[in-house]
Amino acid sequence: MTDRALYIAMTGASASLKTQASVSHNLANADTVGFQATLGGTAAAPITGPGHASRVAAAAQTFGVSGAHGGIVNTGGTLDVALQSDRWLAVQDSQGGVAYTRAGNLQMTANGLLTSNGRPVIGADGAPLTVPPHQSLDIASDGTISIVPQGQPASTIAEAGRLRVVEARTADMVRGDDGLMRPANGQPPAPAAGESLVTGALENSNVEATSMLVQMIQTARAFEMQVRVLQSVDENARSANSLLSSR
Repeated sequence: MTDRALYIAMTGASASLKTQASVSHNLANADTVGFQATLGGTAAAPITGPGHASRVAAAAQTFGVSGAHGGIVNTGGTLDVALQSDRWLAVQDSQGGVAYTRAGNLQMTANGLLTSNGRPVIGADGAPLTVPPHQSLDIASDGTISIVPQGQPASTIAEAGRLRVVEARTADMVRGDDGLMRPANGQPPAPAAGESLVTGALENSNVEATSMLVQMIQTARAFEMQVRVLQSVDENARSANSLLSSR
């Protein structure tokens, strides 16, 4: 029985550590634009195999990503966009594939390439979006980019491209190790229709720092409890061995 108790307590301690890492990651991104909290926790994991199905271990489990909408902050920035609910901005990942993000703090390189956190933004045509030299720029609520070309009068407005914005529920997306989201079924999400974003604004992280701190404390206490069980089992084993050796 001792080895069984040790194993069960060990799985609980290990699961608590993994949950703590998830909570710490959320807290670290409490100020990251467009970040969505990871929903992590522990779940019962019945032990299978020969014998009675009477032992249940603990296992760390990720329950997806929080679909709660972060607060919108007006910045007035020309390249700042806040996405509507269930809307995602297409970007190019490090492998050249397409992934999705809600980080609307866009930047522009010296060559006119539009990026989000250093990743090229994908246009409606499926290629990285490059904006020609211009005097002014405006992004419409449907993602259309309009510019006044360099050297032209203010009345001359040209379309420079359109952001590729798609519509998908957060529950239907999975987050990769690079922090980008991808469809769980592997099928490209449908293009978003109508108004998809708010210009001159950014969406804050949806991490609630207070609740995350409370969860961190609860997880730490759960870990301490599992460690105490390990220590108690070890002490009982030592006492039993001492009694056996004294005979």
